[in-house]
Amino acid sequence: MNELNQVNTGRRGLLIAGALSATAVAVPGVAGAAEAARTAAEPSAAPPPVLMKVGLDINGQRHSLELDTRTSLLDVLREHVHLTGTKKGCDHGQCGACTVMLDGQRINACLTLAVMHDGAKVTTIEGLGTPDKLHPMQAAFIAHDGYQCGYCTPGQICSAVAALAEIRQGIPSHVSADLNARPQATPEELRERMSGNICRCGAYSNIIEAIAEVAGRPA
Repeated sequence: MNELNQVNTGRRGLLIAGALSATAVAVPGVAGAAEAARTAAEPSAAPPPVLMKVGLDINGQRHSLELDTRTSLLDVLREHVHLTGTKKGCDHGQCGACTVMLDGQRINACLTLAVMHDGAKVTTIEGLGTPDKLHPMQAAFIAHDGYQCGYCTPGQICSAVAALAEIRQGIPSHVSADLNARPQATPEELRERMSGNICRCGAYSNIIEAIAEVAGRPA
């Protein structure tokens, strides 16, 4: 009985295979479509990188680099120049942890390609101050406990320094949209300008107090 079942199973397999082969021959394009589908499913080789020479002034030091044109400024800072104070948070420009100053303007380093900024001046948290000589904003963050885990702090501090520079230059924000009046470093104004920097620990009130102290105004 077992031998009969094996014979029947074997015949069934042969019949199915024969039918599939006959269909592939009889219907034009079936075999080609199957092969195309199989080829498409196979992973293709990645294209070779395109390299470009880039010069950056980072924290006052000149760096001449040869980079893959797809490299973000954030990855250059962390992986090529080994300045790891600038953090990679979301890598989508939504959290502000990677904020640095590019030619005096704050920018999310994860959203821009390094090759776009040949000759630019970049200031990171390492370029603002040192443990022996803190930047006033760094000292204020310490005094007001403007951090908890500290991961977002480098971006918060760089953004805060740039935000006060914007206020001093009279650059309006959504809060201070009156072009006839210079913006002031009020808590509301500071919160608006810092809204792109997320603190998942929730130290926002202390952060605003620290920035207000540097601005010379009470929180």
